[in-house]
Amino acid sequence: MTASAFLHPGLWLAAAGVAAFFLRGRARQALLLAAPLAALAFVWMIPEGLHGRWEFLGFDATLARVDRLSRLFATIFAIMAFAGALFAMRQASRLEVPAAFVYAGSAIGAALAGDLLTLFIFWELMAVGSTLVLWSAAGPKAFAASRRYVAVHLFGGMLLMAGIAGHVAGTGSIAFDAMLPDTVAKALILAGFLLNAGAPPVSAWLPDAYPEASWSGMVFLSAFTTKTAVYVLIRGFPGAEILVPVGLFMVFYGIVYAILENDMRRILAYSIVNQVGFMVTGVGIGTEMALNGAAAHAFTHIIYKALLLMSAGAVLMQTGKRKCTDLGGLFRTMPVTAACGIVGALAISSFPLTSGFVSKSMISQAAADGHLLAVWLALAAASAGVFLHAGIKFPWFVFFQKDSGLRPAEPPASMRAAMLLLAFLCIAMGVAPEPLYAMLPHPVSYVPYTGGHVVGMLQLLLFSGLAFFLLLPMLRRTLTITLDSDWLYRRAAPRLIAPLGAAIAAGRRAVVTPVLGALAGLANGAGRFGSPRGAFGATWTTRATVMLVLALMAGVLLFSYR
Repeated sequence: MTASAFLHPGLWLAAAGVAAFFLRGRARQALLLAAPLAALAFVWMIPEGLHGRWEFLGFDATLARVDRLSRLFATIFAIMAFAGALFAMRQASRLEVPAAFVYAGSAIGAALAGDLLTLFIFWELMAVGSTLVLWSAAGPKAFAASRRYVAVHLFGGMLLMAGIAGHVAGTGSIAFDAMLPDTVAKALILAGFLLNAGAPPVSAWLPDAYPEASWSGMVFLSAFTTKTAVYVLIRGFPGAEILVPVGLFMVFYGIVYAILENDMRRILAYSIVNQVGFMVTGVGIGTEMALNGAAAHAFTHIIYKALLLMSAGAVLMQTGKRKCTDLGGLFRTMPVTAACGIVGALAISSFPLTSGFVSKSMISQAAADGHLLAVWLALAAASAGVFLHAGIKFPWFVFFQKDSGLRPAEPPASMRAAMLLLAFLCIAMGVAPEPLYAMLPHPVSYVPYTGGHVVGMLQLLLFSGLAFFLLLPMLRRTLTITLDSDWLYRRAAPRLIAPLGAAIAAGRRAVVTPVLGALAGLANGAGRFGSPRGAFGATWTTRATVMLVLALMAGVLLFSYR
């Protein structure tokens, strides 16, 4: 193991987060900004190959496997940790950013994991870190959401552990390489991965939990869990055909619910599911172009989604409101926040000269190259839907619709700096995508800026925008609540369990209580039998004692006689 392998960027970042919890003032701020940059340097210091071998239960595990794919995801995770820490510099909670660093460090560890066992350890640490980020919001809704969140992810971890155990039992190996879900064990591993990606039928955990985080907490939550799931799908199940319909379902599920939503942060939460659906579809297509597209889109999505959530978080912090019906006209006093939100909206919509255009188009091109006409058409329609719900709806209803009368000031300078940094990256990667393409796992010969690509996307976005404003009266939000699949375990399950609980209580009263009463009576009788006045507790006469001994001896002789 080389010396640089000891500087594991994920473990370093997690340790820095723990240390930051005990610091205050400038020392804390300096550590929170320096630690992610150091982790980013460590990511690029480690040479390609296997590092940090360790043994557990007779298996040779690998702490870090560094190649182009793992370095790409570790890089963006470190960048996001820095941007999130900068944005959260004014966060009053002393727990949130340290927990987020444990979360981000675990995501880096999962991206670098060289085997299934190491992956599982970091996978579960991610669940711990993200739950603590939710808890740090310190409200009753956040606490309730965190309990549901951790329950779902414990179930996902159980699926993953069962799959890994079955796979190891069947193969004798903990190697984490490309596979197909052709056995029960591998299918369980895939299910565990997809649960973290927000795939059906449990997609609702994401919009249920993430919007209940603090104004800065959701920025961290948006970046790591679902994108780590995309990474492990690229690594573990490239070309698994089942992922194509799963990804397309996620794409349209996210669009429909985001259009229906009134809460600006739930709009963006559903948008995460939608965008991850594009990536999952690319993994299912499985060609080098599609896998490059999925990896590139995960990279760019982390940045523009964080930018959108920073814009929404700034609005939440400055106004205390998150429903579109309560907002509007904020561009007058929050021009920087509005401009950065618009840049993020254009990037998520794949507008030319933004990062989303140079990544999402690779997935569509892979579908076209594979003669998957239905998939290509579905992705094109979904791109129009993305522009409707995130490209126009979010900035329009929050910043430009009918004046709400609110006049909040811009957020603090550190928050503006974080938004401007990510806005710059969104445009820089869109204008010059070559550095991003150079980091992708496979060689790239794709040219995004051709006449056909640019004109086609501009036409799609133009007509989507026209449809939005023509249908604006139908799209105006009202004070409604959307029902999702989490209704099954938040409302239906308790209503079903309540009669069962009543039946159990009645059975206890009818059966258990009398039995316990009888046992208590026997215990009392035995106690009286051995009390000072009972048969065994009272003083016996010599005659009675001798007679008892003779009877016992006679019994022994009788039973031992042959």
